[in-house]
Amino acid sequence: MSDKFFFKGRQDARQHHTAHGGFKTRASQKSGSKKYPLTLVVTSEARKQDIETQVAEAKLHADITLDSREGAVESIAELTALLSKGATLTKAKPPSRNDPCSCGSGLKFKKCCG
Repeated sequence: MSDKFFFKGRQDARQHHTAHGGFKTRASQKSGSKKYPLTLVVTSEARKQDIETQVAEAKLHADITLDSREGAVESIAELTALLSKGATLTKAKPPSRNDPCSCGSGLKFKKCCG
């Protein structure tokens, strides 16, 4: 049936992004910071010390809990995701025509090597 017969009021086509969709509205939540530490679970004391050194080298903060029960599962996915994140690549900008030439001749790029 159409809305013509059962009018419920004006329906907004654009719903608010925080109510629906599950978008992160707090983009400033950096995991691994003092305010939002990583939550990690390890299964042995030696592994806990190893993870603590990795966290310290990466200058992160984490709450590491030791779960030594039978069949316990290690959970360090947050840490591996942060450590495997690649660095930002920067690309060298080619010289423009009127820049001095990089070969050191003192001429403009367009007259020397361009």
